[in-house]
Amino acid sequence: PGQVLACSVIGILIQTIHFVYCGKECSIDFEDSQLASSLACALIAHHATNLADTLSSELGILSKSDPILITTLQKVPRGTNGGCSLTGLGCSMLGGSLIGFGAYLIDTLSGFDARPIACILFGTILGTTGSIIDSVLGATLQVTYFDEEKKVISANSLKRNAKKIAGMDILSNTQVNLVSVMMTSALGFCIGPLFFR
Repeated sequence: PGQVLACSVIGILIQTIHFVYCGKECSIDFEDSQLASSLACALIAHHATNLADTLSSELGILSKSDPILITTLQKVPRGTNGGCSLTGLGCSMLGGSLIGFGAYLIDTLSGFDARPIACILFGTILGTTGSIIDSVLGATLQVTYFDEEKKVISANSLKRNAKKIAGMDILSNTQVNLVSVMMTSALGFCIGPLFFR
């Protein structure tokens, strides 16, 4: 439940602010509706980050090569917080582009003026950026242990054979997701005009 809340609370907040201050949905048009357009971009960034990070985590482990830690570029065991692979990066890009395409499709079906290239490019870049932010936070502020006896990743240092391989014990996985989604949503809010002007 905590993970679901962390991945949705920012989106709910963005939608609530949009409803209260902007009213009905409209096309992303920064000349006509600056706040509504910025909030729409923040929401696309939010969803793109969530899907990009999920796909990179869940499908990135299928990579044939071992991941590298994003902060040191050293090989690490699969499942290490902050571990990255080209497969995972590709999955992040796919997740972001799917959200961008979905935003375009929903706007088009709703009768709004939509720009397919801008939507897909924005979703891809922000989703991938959000996934990278999540990896950096995971590698630095979320601890990862490796159980040398069982050869598995663990978040628990109490096991006698657990060896710390990355990060500090500051944030949980849920908190890393919340912070990365918050940062990427804020970035999307700010840079939306670069894509949709």
